[in-house]
Amino acid sequence: MSDDFNMSMRKFLKQVGVTSQQAIEDAMRNADGTEGKTFEAKVVLTVDGLDVEHVVTGTIKGG
Repeated sequence: MSDDFNMSMRKFLKQVGVTSQQAIEDAMRNADGTEGKTFEAKVVLTVDGLDVEHVVTGTIKGG
């Protein structure tokens, strides 16, 4: 793959990671009673123009 592709991919994934973490942290701060609870999380990635649907699931522990 080209350098342009690699750079744009890294930039996109960094943006996804940073903004997702901020959104989760904000939601946890604004919610009552999250300490000790676990939350099931899911991200669905689609790419317009490509036949891509990628699902990532996981667990986030409140603290």
